[in-house]
Amino acid sequence: MAFARRIQNPEGLCFVTFATVQWADVFTRSSYVDIVLESLRYCQKEKGLRIHAWCIMSNHLHLIISTKFGVHPSDVLRDFKKFTSKQIIAAIEDKEQPESRRDWLLWLFRQAGENNSKNTTYQFWQQENHPIELSSNKFIDQKLAYIHENPVKVGIVDESWEYRYSSARDYMNNQKGLLEADLI
Repeated sequence: MAFARRIQNPEGLCFVTFATVQWADVFTRSSYVDIVLESLRYCQKEKGLRIHAWCIMSNHLHLIISTKFGVHPSDVLRDFKKFTSKQIIAAIEDKEQPESRRDWLLWLFRQAGENNSKNTTYQFWQQENHPIELSSNKFIDQKLAYIHENPVKVGIVDESWEYRYSSARDYMNNQKGLLEADLI
């Protein structure tokens, strides 16, 4: 079992990726994406998170982040993942909401939770964040392109700025995306 590595330089710019357990395609429903977006907004406003680039795919998300001085990004990400996992599981359990995969998703997350001593019932996110410190302009440009081209490479859109759940619009069209982005 892989354990999340703590971000080594809390003042640096960091690329992180995290995915759902078993790469389950949860974010095909906008209600679950909305939970992630609202939580990211909260972390920006209340926890000192600065989001420089982002993209939410069907089963994972990519972020380029930093935090305000004195705030460790690993702590913010830990809290974000804990909160969103509870909220999304509750939304999946809600019988008033349409979810044809409810039983399968809950079974999958319960199986993962039972195999992880850090969880009580369910595990939604994989534990690893895959943090990479971005220490050069070339590396930053590479990760920006990677994040924004992700939906293009899988065939969701033809142009990266067309994808709704990404900061590509902020960078390419000078339009406002769904999250406040601190452009690099």
